[in-house]
Amino acid sequence: MNETEKVTINLSVVDLGQIDLLVEEGFYSNRTDFIKAAIRLQLHQHTDPLKQAAARKVLVIGVQILNRKSLEQARAENRKIAIRAMGLVKLAGDVTPELAREVISSVEVHGVFRASAAVREALADRMA
Repeated sequence: MNETEKVTINLSVVDLGQIDLLVEEGFYSNRTDFIKAAIRLQLHQHTDPLKQAAARKVLVIGVQILNRKSLEQARAENRKIAIRAMGLVKLAGDVTPELAREVISSVEVHGVFRASAAVREALADRMA
């Protein structure tokens, strides 16, 4: 997955100074490199709890893209879709608010949920 999301954090001036010193000493190429490494380390240290939570919640892990065709197929089969994912869920631009509301019963995304403003509004009461 090549897409990234921007996250803003506030750090104390001392923490920031320590990061800058590590960058200056050549341990990291820049502040972002340090922060990404720190996040990866924390995620690695919590691998088991993350796997257990994902299994308990039956989450799709990674990227899930739903388009009009897939939702229309679910509607034809009289099937509701409960979206539960960790990563990126994208409802394609061809999905109408009416179709989304008719087929999608719930949305729980740990990560990024992308859909048009109209579709997001139509699903607002179903989003965790």
